[in-house]
Amino acid sequence: MSRHILWLLSGALIVATGCTTVPVWERGALAQPGMEIDGHPVETYVDNHIHFSKEAATGGSGVGGGGCGCN
Repeated sequence: MSRHILWLLSGALIVATGCTTVPVWERGALAQPGMEIDGHPVETYVDNHIHFSKEAATGGSGVGGGGCGCN
């Protein structure tokens, strides 16, 4: 029983440490284009094109693939 409590407390501690409130004066830095997950649109397009060309699939973003694996 104590092992289950230890796992539960460990999980709660991990989840609780990931939550934070960002102060108002720091939100401007987080809104910069460099903080985006996708990055630059052209770079994202090229990455998707290479990925879907090698996978021989289309992922719904309008990038077709040939499946030959060459880029």
